[in-house]
Amino acid sequence: MADEPEEVRRLLEAIEAFEAIEDDTAAAIAVSRALELWPEHHSRLREQRQKRVQALKAQGKTWREIGEALGGISAARAQQIGAGLRGAKRPKKQAE
Repeated sequence: MADEPEEVRRLLEAIEAFEAIEDDTAAAIAVSRALELWPEHHSRLREQRQKRVQALKAQGKTWREIGEALGGISAARAQQIGAGLRGAKRPKKQAE
């Protein structure tokens, strides 16, 4: 976790704080509330990433360079992120 950006560390610390809540009811309530709010924040993070990737492209970076900067993803995936496309979803496992 030490290699992560400060903002990522703080997010992970917040998750650890949920785990540290001793009262099971209080912990369940807090986690439930966070999960209720998460979809909106997840969308905001995706939008922020898309805007930053578009800014990198506008600065003249190639999709390959952007992909490498984002942790070694492919140029095609970097381009998808810039376009606001989500990754391919894995098919759901069928019940046996």
